[in-house]
Amino acid sequence: MDKIKVAIIGAGFIAHYHARALKALPNVQIAAVVTTKIESAQKFALEYDIENAFTDISKIVANDAIDSVVICTPNQFHAPYAIKFLESGKHVFLEKPMAINASEGHQIEKIAKQYDRSVMVGHMWRFDTDVNYVKETISSGKLGKIFKTKGYGIHENWGPTGWFTKKKLAGGGALADMGVHAIDTIRYLLGDPIPLKVYARIATHFGDYDVDDTGIIVITWDNGTESIIESGWWQPHMDGPEAGAGLFGTKGYANLFPTFLKITKGEESFEKIIPDFPERKEHCDQDIYNRQMAHFMTSIKDNKKPNPGLSEGQIVLSIVDAAYESAKTGEVVNL
Repeated sequence: MDKIKVAIIGAGFIAHYHARALKALPNVQIAAVVTTKIESAQKFALEYDIENAFTDISKIVANDAIDSVVICTPNQFHAPYAIKFLESGKHVFLEKPMAINASEGHQIEKIAKQYDRSVMVGHMWRFDTDVNYVKETISSGKLGKIFKTKGYGIHENWGPTGWFTKKKLAGGGALADMGVHAIDTIRYLLGDPIPLKVYARIATHFGDYDVDDTGIIVITWDNGTESIIESGWWQPHMDGPEAGAGLFGTKGYANLFPTFLKITKGEESFEKIIPDFPERKEHCDQDIYNRQMAHFMTSIKDNKKPNPGLSEGQIVLSIVDAAYESAKTGEVVNL
């Protein structure tokens, strides 16, 4: 194909990151934007020089010239929209989480395989420079066996409003919003192990809504590592920013955001290594999204499965489902 034609579904905060990423790619054309209010769609289209602005996804479903879609809607619409687009022969990029729950994720996977289309999920920290530095360090064996990790998906003294705080639209609260980043980042750093057990304590302490704003999750992986994941909105303190992490190995320690290593040299002695990276303009910088979208477009062009894709998105959903179930029953959930 000469140019990959893409439609953006949704015109909220995250859609701007994806639009800028797509505009930076020479072999891509943003052909349309769809959102519920025509004024918002037209404003977004004007900003990014997009020819078509719609309020109905049927215009995209019926358009065979459009190759792929980027879905940036409330979580409730991820699965139904993805399925309609896959059935019409389009590749799909889904913002995280892939769906409301694991059952919906399985439905997406079934249709994607039936129509032989690609699905990529927006766990964008896999494309971060610091994250990949820590991953390569772990893979090298420099830290020994990783036996424990801590990961964070927390907003300090802040929390979202709107659809994020409505269970029907979001599926969950801080865990579904922030915790999924921490879960996928840790899993990626560890080499994508399979979760075996999940135990969670989840609560609502800061708002009058029907979703969670506080969570502590413990995951046992099939490689023997235990991971503690904290999620939250409006917390009075956070130990690390979104996707921040600490990884404890038998030979050393790695910290992500701020990123540094501590290599054990003997009793009460260690070497601290701070990588020399360019200064970040913002924590979730545009470069991460640029690399992520470039990967998705390349996977379409080369007819290869993107990563993170169906499997990666589905495993995060299974952990989130298990965490909510564990919090409800007070018991460990076996996966």
